Amino acid sequence: MKTLILNPIAFTLGSIEVHWYGIILGTAALVGLLLAVQEGKRFGIKPDFFMDLLLLGVPSAIIGARIYYVAFKWEDYKGNFVDVFKIWNGGIAIYGAIIGAFICGFFYFRYKGYNFWRLVDICVPGLLAGQMIGRWGNFMNQEAYGGVVSESFLRNTLHLPSFIVDQMLIQGEYRHPAFLYESVWSLVGIAILFILRRQKFLRAGELMASYFIWYSIGRFFIEALRTDSLAFRGPSWLASFINGLWTPMEVLFKQGYLDPAYGNIRISQVLALLLIVGAVVLIIVRRKTGLASAHYLDPITTSKPERNVGSDSEKKGKDQPAGTKKDDEVGKR
Repeated sequence: MKTLILNPIAFTLGSIEVHWYGIILGTAALVGLLLAVQEGKRFGIKPDFFMDLLLLGVPSAIIGARIYYVAFKWEDYKGNFVDVFKIWNGGIAIYGAIIGAFICGFFYFRYKGYNFWRLVDICVPGLLAGQMIGRWGNFMNQEAYGGVVSESFLRNTLHLPSFIVDQMLIQGEYRHPAFLYESVWSLVGIAILFILRRQKFLRAGELMASYFIWYSIGRFFIEALRTDSLAFRGPSWLASFINGLWTPMEVLFKQGYLDPAYGNIRISQVLALLLIVGAVVLIIVRRKTGLASAHYLDPITTSKPERNVGSDSEKKGKDQPAGTKKDDEVGKR
């Protein structure tokens, strides 16, 4: 039985319990929004565009994350369907959230008249920042942890503060803070994406591909440490191949226990490998075929400029073109 050192409930409003998990996810979404808004300003895209995207994207991501998780844990939910909707108890998968967010983004960008590759590049650093912060929701719920380690490893080798070490005492044993490893990996990834998007050689869509490559590399190795991985029963050659790729890490860590009765292949590791290969192929194919003619730093335009009007105060009469010097002067007053 788990022993929660930190209370997962932040506060109560009457009979309503507000969980840290939800607060942290909300904070993650807000930080991701701010990063996208800030970068969008460089290309003349109004904040309202990203705010509307957030309103649509967050529910899409949550739904995708929950469907993904429940689909691979159906045996735990088919007897009590109501629990499917209790996301405050944890049980969402980041890859599912990414799928949901990207599907939403594709249709939203298309509706607004923007090129998908140009806009997704602007959004991926914010998405990675949201993932980085969101992992601390797993920390509060004692999820996404790894195999057994010594207390000395956490305190003296990793030099972690006591509040993390104490929360990693699960079922009487200290565990790898896999959530923390992924959060730090994401932080480094954000810095890399910030550097890449300033480079003149970067083509449209390649920042998104870089995001998938970086995140998936880290996820592949970190996932193997976990003991709560979603898994399936697959061919032995595939399991051996994945274990072989992870073998160099055995010098430092042991893989987390995976119940053979549940599966022999971690789903996130397979998906990580597919995304890495897919992202590399995407970059090569788009460059070879000329589809990646636009660079990241090129101006961004929309085929529906009237949809990019930010607020009622900026809505001019149709007889006066938007973006004129007069409009700009009025806006500054």
